[in-house]
Amino acid sequence: MTPFRADVLTLFPEMFPGPLGHSLAGRALAEGRWQLRVTDIRDFALGRYRSVDDAPFGGGAGMVLRPDVVDRAVAAVADGRPLVYLTPRGELFTQKMAAEFAVGPGLILLCGRYEGVDQRVIEAWRMREVSIGDYVLSGGEPAAIVVLDAVVRLLPGVVGKTESTAEESFTHAPLLEYPHYTRPALWQGRAVPAVLLSGHHAAIAAWRREQAERITRERRPDLWAAYLRRLTEPDEAKEAEEAGAIVKVSGTA
Repeated sequence: MTPFRADVLTLFPEMFPGPLGHSLAGRALAEGRWQLRVTDIRDFALGRYRSVDDAPFGGGAGMVLRPDVVDRAVAAVADGRPLVYLTPRGELFTQKMAAEFAVGPGLILLCGRYEGVDQRVIEAWRMREVSIGDYVLSGGEPAAIVVLDAVVRLLPGVVGKTESTAEESFTHAPLLEYPHYTRPALWQGRAVPAVLLSGHHAAIAAWRREQAERITRERRPDLWAAYLRRLTEPDEAKEAEEAGAIVKVSGTA
């Protein structure tokens, strides 16, 4: 089986593998469960000064990555895998999207910098514009790491037990995950909820669902509203979820 292949196009290749070289992703990388190749966009720069950007037409602050430079960089790695441009204006990255990417052959991730990338090369390559949240980063590299971490952990054999991912936030119903407890059963005067020590599996499942609902209701009114719609209008909610209307951002505490 061909391993998942990730290509990252960036002006700062030294930022990789970064966190992806450690923990689950790093171990999976060392085991060959996925592959990472990093390309320096500046290798495709123009002229003596290796120019990769220029001032925007129409004026304004900042610089824009040139379409001819980006085009050459993309052409060097393009092979039919999804091409993702990481940008604050993109569609929100979700757990559903991570799962879709994980069953594919891999990804090509373009990390923007400065004011962004010339629109023409985005359109020419039909890039999928993706954002990891409603905030602005200095560049797309941290976003690329987030996307790859979320995808790689879904690859076969990366997480030891499938149960570890099956009950996480956003995996099925649009609910945040319930609280977790471990030994010691009493710590600084705080006891583990008695139901978790009862051995009553149905009661534990009910408690976890109740906690997930409470936390979602308190912290994410948008997800709670989606959850209620799913309960009252299951067919319509399912269609909305499949269309990506329900927010499901991956992450661990």
